[in-house]
Amino acid sequence: MKLSDLAGETVAGGDVEITGLTADSREVKPGYLFAALKGVKADGAAYIADAVDKGAAAILTAAGAEAAVPVIRDAAARARLARMAARFYPRQPGAVVAVTGTNGKSSTVEFLRQIWARAGLRAACVGTLGVTTDAGRAPLAHTTPDPVGVHKTLNALAEQGVSHAAMEASSHGLKQHRLDAVDLAAVGFTNLTLDHLDYHPDFEDYFAAKLRLFAELARKGAPAVINVDSEWGARVADASDAAGLAVTRVGWRGADLKLCELTPRPASQSLLLRRDGRELDVELPLVGEFQALNALEAAGLALATGVEEDTVIAALGALTGVAGRMQPVGATPGGAPVVVDFAHTPDGLEKLLRTLRPHTKGRIVIVFGAGGDRDPSKRRPMGEIAARFADAAVVTDDNPRSENPADIRRAVLAGCPAAEEIGDRAAAIRAGVAMLGPDDALVIAGKGHETGQEFAGRVVPFDDVEVARRALDDLAKGAEHD
Repeated sequence: MKLSDLAGETVAGGDVEITGLTADSREVKPGYLFAALKGVKADGAAYIADAVDKGAAAILTAAGAEAAVPVIRDAAARARLARMAARFYPRQPGAVVAVTGTNGKSSTVEFLRQIWARAGLRAACVGTLGVTTDAGRAPLAHTTPDPVGVHKTLNALAEQGVSHAAMEASSHGLKQHRLDAVDLAAVGFTNLTLDHLDYHPDFEDYFAAKLRLFAELARKGAPAVINVDSEWGARVADASDAAGLAVTRVGWRGADLKLCELTPRPASQSLLLRRDGRELDVELPLVGEFQALNALEAAGLALATGVEEDTVIAALGALTGVAGRMQPVGATPGGAPVVVDFAHTPDGLEKLLRTLRPHTKGRIVIVFGAGGDRDPSKRRPMGEIAARFADAAVVTDDNPRSENPADIRRAVLAGCPAAEEIGDRAAAIRAGVAMLGPDDALVIAGKGHETGQEFAGRVVPFDDVEVARRALDDLAKGAEHD
């Protein structure tokens, strides 16, 4: 593609041929446009010379950088890169849906994919778990990839014949314009709780980033499905109304798709919904109020994108859970279940433990920690939640990243001083399994689907599910010899 076509204007220095785009100087190849963006930890302008040495044919930058190749200067360089990426990768599935919120995004987009598939549509979802289609799952580096990654992924899905795609929209991705130039058929909101204040200066900035999806990115008249059970959801719904979106309010307080009753079962739950003045019965094969609300959000988005109500209700009754989200691992010889979950915020942890309580006759034991280089203000509250809603706790390492693991554990333990401290996560999981009596339950929280643990710039293989299964196997073998 010619640079003038990519940029949408004539660029001084020559109309060179562009063979690719990247904002990572390490990925530059001959003929690429290098977007020298300023990040949290580094300024891409410092890598312009290196990119040119590698064959970059043009530079996009926000500042007045000079180079031996054509330079496009734009104060809104991130948004400009998104528009360029949309031109370079022009195809998108016919219906793209973006879902934002603190918790529940991964489950919601996967549930929506399953409902669409039940309706006979070629569907995909994109987010924390990677790119999922009926052919399987491929990994992604970020919940919301950079603009080049977003448009490249959507282009590839369209070429594969995918007609409907659901995407997670993180606050980082929205603030950094990663979803700009995506043609959104509908948008959704799950909830907003304490998270990411390491990146956002305050909670209002965090909320404002989420709100971009509705106030700026969704086209006028597009459906917006909003869980209004919190004040933040109510604010998103009001802002969506003001932006001219077609708002569907869902949740316990939902005026359009309302959860009226929830009856827990051992491995499922019965839901009574109300829509258009009619009551709808659903047998959801998942446990937990938060899973019911995620499924309700997905149902609202499916209805908003044209799926018939009968098909949606039937699909809800056949949903399968998401990896690392209330994922059953196995049980001890005495029958105590072990569950792995991604909960890594105070709100997520509370919902998880509240969910387990009706299904547990004895004690709830939790093994958890907090991530390094992430919002430190949530560490003590996570400990307080564990102390309040679990009966026994083991505080361990999550992904310490560049921080001292002992310092992170100390901050969490300030909220639950009675917890046992075991830094080694595998040893902590084994200790949690060993604590279980016949009527107890163990939940291992924080990492969910992840298959690595990050220490000081290196990632070592680690899978909570595999480690827990080995601990259960060892316990079973020990029981056989007793």
